[in-house]
Amino acid sequence: MGKKLRGIFLTGLAVTVPLGLTIYILSFLVRMMDSLLDIIPRPYQPGTLLGMHIPGLGMIVTLAVIFVCGLLTQSYLGTKLVTFGESLLDKIPVVRSIYQATKQIFEHLFINKNQSFKKVVLVEFPRKGVYSLGFVTGITGQEFSSRTGEEALHVFIPKTPNPTAGFFIMARSDDLIELDMTVEAAFTLIISGGIVTPPNRPGSRSLSKSQTRVVMADV
Repeated sequence: MGKKLRGIFLTGLAVTVPLGLTIYILSFLVRMMDSLLDIIPRPYQPGTLLGMHIPGLGMIVTLAVIFVCGLLTQSYLGTKLVTFGESLLDKIPVVRSIYQATKQIFEHLFINKNQSFKKVVLVEFPRKGVYSLGFVTGITGQEFSSRTGEEALHVFIPKTPNPTAGFFIMARSDDLIELDMTVEAAFTLIISGGIVTPPNRPGSRSLSKSQTRVVMADV
């Protein structure tokens, strides 16, 4: 009887915890975007004009502003304004570095998807005999090749449970083991700390010379 009750409780826990976390995260995002309306002078805030507070209105306004900015940026005048603004930011040392780095990361992840994470690999890191999941993100430049006499791949090794932080290494293709795993499945495995494992798929393999050229062409 006790085992049955325990099973029922764990089943309910497995359903309510993910649902509760999802609701919490969504409500947090809604509150955060609603707070962005505070930058508008109080007499002109939507809540003041409508006489009531509407939850989620900040999210709608934020999405609308982003859409309008994208629409204007695609126009001739908008492109000129963005170019002019970036030229001003480029003259401020610290701001320039932060803006350029953020812009390049965003473009690689969301706009130029063909240049983002393409392959999931295993790499012996942080020491020999211990393997970590990594993502191939690019190839080394000419300076690296000329100084080392060989080409290497850029590999990003994310941390658990926060995959936005991690380590960047450059490794030879012979030192990487390509996995037949999707990027989404690898992220799920990393975020869950190995608790949620992807379904079994065909075995992994070391990257051959021809496969390396294919990976380099992809990235």
